[in-house]
Amino acid sequence: MHDIAANGARMPAIGLGTWTLKGETCAELVAGALRAGYRHLDTAAMYENEAAVGEGLRASGIDRDEVFVTTKIWLTDLADGDLQRSVEASLGRLGLDQVDLTLIHWPSKSVPMAESIGALNDVAERGLARHIGISNFPVALIDEAVALSGRPLACNQVEYHPYLSQDRVLEACRRHGMAMVSYCPLARGSELFNEPAVAGPAERHGRTGAQIVLRWHVQQEGVVAIPRSSNPGRIAQNLDVFDFTLDDGEMAAISALGSRRHRICNFEFSPDWDPV
Repeated sequence: MHDIAANGARMPAIGLGTWTLKGETCAELVAGALRAGYRHLDTAAMYENEAAVGEGLRASGIDRDEVFVTTKIWLTDLADGDLQRSVEASLGRLGLDQVDLTLIHWPSKSVPMAESIGALNDVAERGLARHIGISNFPVALIDEAVALSGRPLACNQVEYHPYLSQDRVLEACRRHGMAMVSYCPLARGSELFNEPAVAGPAERHGRTGAQIVLRWHVQQEGVVAIPRSSNPGRIAQNLDVFDFTLDDGEMAAISALGSRRHRICNFEFSPDWDPV
């Protein structure tokens, strides 16, 4: 497994996203992914599966210290006090003393950024999280969060796939020494794998479309991908992307699909996105 260095954190370049995975199914998929070689798990308070993720981690037989665990704080819990209690509750559900990374899941339009970032720093100072970061922050809010934080921010987790360029956000993350973590990295399957820019390399390299797209992610400097799947075979395949390389032309052709500007996760509480 390849790790990405990000402001003191070492984050495995492929992780298991767990959004929508629940209960015993989630626990079994997490345990199976860890046995297959995953060392990075991504969950959130809002996913309502932290207990199952913790159960899967314990059932896997993999030592806790070998696994990078991320959870996220929902936007209703970003006030000072609420944020710390949210992380404590997440740890209780996970059955852990500490997570490797905790993120503000979405920026708040009501709680001052200084208050949330101060509380996030307090979480790290109290040892509840080894590293802290943000999620769904456009460039202006990334810059604001970094300026307000006494501790380095390890990453910004955002929707990123070939149909949605995040060049501006990626440049900002690199400027601040942060990783950019891609959720929905496969654009939820959609028709992406039938695109000639993906299907061609898949045939040439003898790989699945998903493996080509994930290779495109991790071949970019500072990018981590957290694909979600409920299929154990696909989960294992998604990790198997480190023994081949896409050439410059293949990378450029996949990146060119970003002209579609297709954003999957856009809600009434979303921030003002950067133009793409």
